[in-house]
Amino acid sequence: MNFVYRCTRITSVNETSLSCCLSIGEWYLVKKSPSCPCGWTEYYNQCFIYVAKPMSWAQAEINCQSMNANLASMQSLEEYQMIQRLISDAIQQDGPAWIGASDAIKEKFWFWSDGTPLKYTNWCTGQPDNFQYNQNCAYVNWSDKKCWDDGGCESVIPSVCAKKI
Repeated sequence: MNFVYRCTRITSVNETSLSCCLSIGEWYLVKKSPSCPCGWTEYYNQCFIYVAKPMSWAQAEINCQSMNANLASMQSLEEYQMIQRLISDAIQQDGPAWIGASDAIKEKFWFWSDGTPLKYTNWCTGQPDNFQYNQNCAYVNWSDKKCWDDGGCESVIPSVCAKKI
């Protein structure tokens, strides 16, 4: 069920507890997922949220964990495309964002921070390349092909968090 209402405070919830907002003073038509928290997007058995605040990969992972989540992992092209839509809907463009893949523990051994096996990848041609031996964290929407790249983990960019329902 959809509702139109005016936000009075960040993450305010209307009286029916069916919708939420993330911006003050705007009118919204919102349908809240019955399984995900306010502001999160449901996709199969997970909830996703785009975090616009630029952070390092480690800061982004800690931020996700503070919401009982991890940096997003993905298991298919369809899931990756959903994450790309989540980003473009939030910022009206295809900007870079950290995901949960890293090989910081052992070079060329990529893993997801949520512990799921890294089976699906969408690396750009020639990636990951560990340029200057300092790229151990993955981000999405690199180059005009909008594929994955390995970046320096201390770089500060937005991120995408995910949690299981």
